[in-house]
Amino acid sequence: MIRIAQLSDVHFGDENRPAVDAATEMLQADPPDLILITGDITRFAEVAELEAAKAWMESLPRPWLVTPGNHDAPYLAWIERIFAPFSRFERIIGPAWSQAHLDAHVAVAGINTARGAQWRMNWSKGQIARSQVREAVSFLDSASPGHLRIVAVHHPLTEMIGGPMTAKVWGGVDAARAFSEARVDLVLSGHVHAPFALPYAFADGHTYAIGCGTLSVRERGVPASFNMIEADEDAIRVKALTWSGSQFEAYRTWSLNRRG
Repeated sequence: MIRIAQLSDVHFGDENRPAVDAATEMLQADPPDLILITGDITRFAEVAELEAAKAWMESLPRPWLVTPGNHDAPYLAWIERIFAPFSRFERIIGPAWSQAHLDAHVAVAGINTARGAQWRMNWSKGQIARSQVREAVSFLDSASPGHLRIVAVHHPLTEMIGGPMTAKVWGGVDAARAFSEARVDLVLSGHVHAPFALPYAFADGHTYAIGCGTLSVRERGVPASFNMIEADEDAIRVKALTWSGSQFEAYRTWSLNRRG
C-alpha cells in the first residue's frame, strides 16, 4: 500500500493556522510515504512568507516535493515578477521549473504551470509548454513497470465543471491528452481550492485529475482541506479531509480503478 499526502494552497500570510498545525501533527504522527505540495505556498511571495513556508515544510516528514503556484511569484515587486518571477522561490524553497521524485514504488514529475507574466490580462492562469510535457513523460517512462506514475502541477489542466474558479491553462488539454497516452496514473493540482477526482476523457480513461483544497482562509465553498491518497495494485483511493474547526473529518472519498 502506497500512502501519499497532497497539500496545496497554504498561502502563508493567509494560512489557516489551526488547520495547518493539525495537518502537520497528523502527518508527523503517521508519516505517509510521500508528501506532495501543489503550489501557492504563499500569499504574495514575500520573503517572510517564503521563509515561513520553508520552516513549515522542514517540520513535515520527508520525503516531500513542492511545485510553485501563481502566488509564489512576487505580486508587489513588478520588475522582479516580470524578469525573475521565481528567483525568491528558488533561493528559499528549491527548484521552480521542474522537480522529480523516484523511489521503489512511486515516480513523480513536478511541473511549474505558473508564469510571472503572460500575453493576457489575467496572469494567475496557467501555462504548460510542450517541452515540459516531453520532459515529464521521459522521466516517468524511466520508471519501472508497476510504479505509480504521477504528475504534480498547480493549475488543473482541464476545467472542473461547476468548480469555484477556472484555470484556463494554455496547452492544458494537449498536456492532459499526452499524459493519458503516456499512461500517467494521476495528475495532482491545486489552485481552485476545492477537492475533486475526475478521469481524463483520453486514451483508456484511467488517468485521473485530482484536485486539492486549500489550507488557507481563502475558502471557496469548501472548508480548509487536504488529500490522502492510497494506492495498491488494483485501485487508488483519494480521501479529502476537511477542517471542522477542531479536527479533520472525511469530506469525500473517491475509489478509482488502476490500469493493469
